[in-house]
Amino acid sequence: MPQSSNALTELGVAAIRAGVAGGAFTAVEVAEAFNAAVAAAQPALNAFIVPTPGKALEAARAVDADRAAGKALGRMAGVPIGMKDLFATRGVQTTAASHILEDFTPEYESTVSQKLWDAGAGMLGKLNLDQFAMGSSNETSYFGNVVSPWRRNDGGNTALAPGGSSGGSSAAVSARLCPAATGTDTGGSIRQPAAFTGIAGIKPTYGRCSRWGIVAFASSLDQAGPMARDVTDCAIMLEAMAGFDPKDATSLDMPVPAWEAGLSADLRGKKVGIPREYRMDGMDGEVEQSWQQGVAWLKDAGAEVVDISLPHTKYALPAYYIIAPAEASSNLARYDGVRYGLRDLPDGAGLQDMYAATRAAGFGAEVKRRILIGTYVLSAGFYDAYYTQAQKVRTLISRDFAQAWSRCDVILAPTTPSAAFALGEKSADPLEMYLNDVFSVPASLAGLPAMSVPAGLSADGLPLGLQIIGKPFDEQGVLDAGLAIEQRAGFAARPEKWW
Repeated sequence: MPQSSNALTELGVAAIRAGVAGGAFTAVEVAEAFNAAVAAAQPALNAFIVPTPGKALEAARAVDADRAAGKALGRMAGVPIGMKDLFATRGVQTTAASHILEDFTPEYESTVSQKLWDAGAGMLGKLNLDQFAMGSSNETSYFGNVVSPWRRNDGGNTALAPGGSSGGSSAAVSARLCPAATGTDTGGSIRQPAAFTGIAGIKPTYGRCSRWGIVAFASSLDQAGPMARDVTDCAIMLEAMAGFDPKDATSLDMPVPAWEAGLSADLRGKKVGIPREYRMDGMDGEVEQSWQQGVAWLKDAGAEVVDISLPHTKYALPAYYIIAPAEASSNLARYDGVRYGLRDLPDGAGLQDMYAATRAAGFGAEVKRRILIGTYVLSAGFYDAYYTQAQKVRTLISRDFAQAWSRCDVILAPTTPSAAFALGEKSADPLEMYLNDVFSVPASLAGLPAMSVPAGLSADGLPLGLQIIGKPFDEQGVLDAGLAIEQRAGFAARPEKWW
């Protein structure tokens, strides 16, 4: 039995659930330990926008009462989690890290968060993110940067990016402020931050988790998923989050598989594809080496490794940065100062003036940039030249993957082109920042399940992640390959506490 609150915060989802159910400790003790960790780290890491210690304790008391009464406990019973501040939470501020929604308190609960509460989870708070989920470094939040708990091993104290947009989620899980957190992934926003901070994260098949109640960025790409310390914890949490929702027109009307029970690191009879187009000019040597190590691990797990081609990969990033901003410009048109959120009404202003003033004050620079790009590519003179072409490219990318599945069961690739970079290092050059998504965007465009698992450390002592991409609806195959890598990597590194 853990002897201290520090010992409790070392536990992941499966261990907390087992301990609470077995009576080794109470859910309230767990919630109190993590509440204390959140409060202590908040000034340095800024991972949370709104801590909700009372919510965590309320849920924990309910779980302890159910256990005392002999009632069956849910899949996430006693597990306090962080909730990315893109999910609507009834009665708790939901901002999407933007000034335009700073004072918005929903009267409803997102489907995913409700499923987690129904499964016995509690909420430690709303996690910081890139504004409207637009960013790869968590530097676009109105509420300040999230700082990674990791530091380079060169003795310096350079503040590093925790990845984005789910940077608050990745930093909080990595720093042991919560055992798991929700993320959303539009072009890599679960996988890239997971890779940067040495944790696991899975983007399920598009439609597997309901989008209802999640602040929209790009509706044909957005997908919620779990971020946790290991593959098993991700499987447990994803089972609680997933399921059909009639309130989301793109929701998959399929039963949720028993992913946790089905986990197996035995890959005999499986084929792993290595896409030759992912070997890019100027690729970081350590990332290449990590990828080769991953190939060896999967062979050791019994898999056969085959070379495959995804010929339209080089067009994925430009297509994504046309489609996603186009959908964003449409989705964000609702923030006009009329119905909810910020209203900036200059003296004597008319309606158009109010729209302009509200959006100028409420949206950050990156959000404005993407709205402008999106509105441009949707405009009458450029719609066919840009948006229509990008959608055709998206179809070709999906077809590449469909053809690859005749040769392999899963695909192994790097998650990111490098280890974590310093805050401020790429923020002056949007194009360089967008290149962080080069390995993660293709699976998003094709709606495929994809996961990042920690694979080792760079020479600087920073985590490197490997990505597994799977067939539609085959989260099990992705999780199994992730488990095989996890077991062989034996990744036990963690950030040294400085906060």
